[in-house]
Amino acid sequence: MTDHLGYRKKFGTLGPSTNTIVQPDFDDLRPAGVTNHYSRIAIPNNPVTDDASFLALVENINKATLDAVDILKTCEMDYLVMGMSAATFWNGRAGAQSYLDMMTQRAGVGVSCGSFATEAALNALKVKRIAFLSPYFKVANDQVRRFYQDCGFTVVRDVCFERPSPVQIAHSTDAMCRDAIKQLNGDDVDAIVQVGTNLSMIRLAAAAELFLGKPVIAINTATYWHALRSCGITDRQAGFGSLLEHH
Repeated sequence: MTDHLGYRKKFGTLGPSTNTIVQPDFDDLRPAGVTNHYSRIAIPNNPVTDDASFLALVENINKATLDAVDILKTCEMDYLVMGMSAATFWNGRAGAQSYLDMMTQRAGVGVSCGSFATEAALNALKVKRIAFLSPYFKVANDQVRRFYQDCGFTVVRDVCFERPSPVQIAHSTDAMCRDAIKQLNGDDVDAIVQVGTNLSMIRLAAAAELFLGKPVIAINTATYWHALRSCGITDRQAGFGSLLEHH
């Protein structure tokens, strides 16, 4: 017997309780026969004003993540899709691998997370020189840069929005993201990556690809794509960029 609606896969998905973007984004990316079951990582919506307060935010997320995973295990999920990204980039590729191993052991199923999903996407798209944008502060962008460099990519430029609270990340506008893409783009960049799962760019990234003529990877798209492909689901989907359309 299989789940009546999730007859292909039941995805457990999680994100900070302040995150209002990743759940609807993942639902928009969901093919028939796959269901998403969301668990919230309970954190306060504290102001974020500098590197120190951003580190406190990451620590709050880390403290509550495993509890959210344990809740998801009760629905007998087939696979875990992580809708939070900053912590998945921490301490280089080796540190990120240790974090992923911990999450996989706790979940008892396979796991897709933003860091390794975007790495896989960049490799699938055969690009090496990248630029990236985030809603983070510099301390987190430095960790993202280190991860990608450890993976063998050249990071040419990056932008951080320094959003003033976790909830305010979701209030970032298309204009802000569009201006950041323009700032990051150049002949020396093969692809642009957006990190930060509470920043919705799954449609804007797809539109930007049409005008820039190069990949623009939204982290929510890449993470969900990685989960689908890891589970043997190869459906192509239009409207969310070259990754889901062609890979």
